[in-house]
Amino acid sequence: MQLSFWERDTYFSNIDVLIVGSGIVGLNAALHLKTKQPKLKIVVAERGLLPTGASSKNAGFACFGSPSELLEDLVHHSEEEVFSLVQRRWLGLQRLLQNLGSATINYHRWGGYELFEQPQQELYEACLDRLPYLNKQLEAIVGEPVVYRSADSEIEKFGFKQVAHLIKSTAEGQIDTGKMILALTQKVQALGVLVLNGLEVQQLQDESSGITAITAQGLPIQARAALVATNGFAQKLLPNLSIVPARAQVLITKPIPNLKFKGTFHYDKGYYYFRNIGNRVLFGGGRNLDLQTEETVEFGLTDLVQQKLEQLLKEVILPDTAFEVEHRWSGIMGMGNQKTTLVQQVSERVSCAIRLSGMGIAIGSLVGEEGAELVLQQL
Repeated sequence: MQLSFWERDTYFSNIDVLIVGSGIVGLNAALHLKTKQPKLKIVVAERGLLPTGASSKNAGFACFGSPSELLEDLVHHSEEEVFSLVQRRWLGLQRLLQNLGSATINYHRWGGYELFEQPQQELYEACLDRLPYLNKQLEAIVGEPVVYRSADSEIEKFGFKQVAHLIKSTAEGQIDTGKMILALTQKVQALGVLVLNGLEVQQLQDESSGITAITAQGLPIQARAALVATNGFAQKLLPNLSIVPARAQVLITKPIPNLKFKGTFHYDKGYYYFRNIGNRVLFGGGRNLDLQTEETVEFGLTDLVQQKLEQLLKEVILPDTAFEVEHRWSGIMGMGNQKTTLVQQVSERVSCAIRLSGMGIAIGSLVGEEGAELVLQQL
């Protein structure tokens, strides 16, 4: 790629910070850096036409977390770790709303529900038994005494079949992720951040006074410091870090007259999730059907998952309602052996803010700010 003098001078000279990835983390990092030091020259490099991973491809859940998810987390993490993460989710969502406004991103706190089938009676009873404990812990975070409660009386209203129990979360909500990314992009651009799409960083090299990024376009980029915010794709740039890509497949129906529910719903320990978008149903998940195949950075759909999603729509979610699938897509998340983010310095001039474990909407704003603070220490 050959640049003119004007292009090289305007876009690629005297860069202070190069951010790799224009999703929720990368853009929030840019926003925080510009807020702290307005004179910084910041370039955000995005390999795709739009953010490539999951930021604008997810289901748009506020990602507060369901009862069974928290109980599962308590098996593998300490109490302090689990509720610290919940607090980060809650504070991160508040920061997102503070930065962009609820109307801008179409935020609705309609609540969320966890579905339990009859064979999951034991799991349901375990959750129900621990609700007082969970609510006591969550009150300190949310400021409300009852976040989770039994909601069996709403099953019939929603029209679900094969669902024996519901537990409602009053703290869960939904947003429009396309509007969120657009608003974040416009906000950082208005502050002077350069967001360059179609520019793929393949390698980062430390130099004596900064970094050099090697790109697929054959264009070397020099900057004083760099932040990797590519989440599920980060291992390509940072092979020594523990992060595993996880593909999520999603579909959305055509509009359904008189749709009976609105809100966000988790099913089968959160491996499936659905919500309304107006009078459409967005439904995603199923990677547990073949976890190995779904540990990939390749976008795509599989018959196994898509057929299961349609089956559950017909049998459980919309059993007495005609529907048509209008569109299908996939996104790539970043996971690990623990539900902890990797926000750390990886070399003298390179930091990372990755591994959001499917909670990007909730924690992405905070993780971006934390990554930005690391960068400020390197300048």
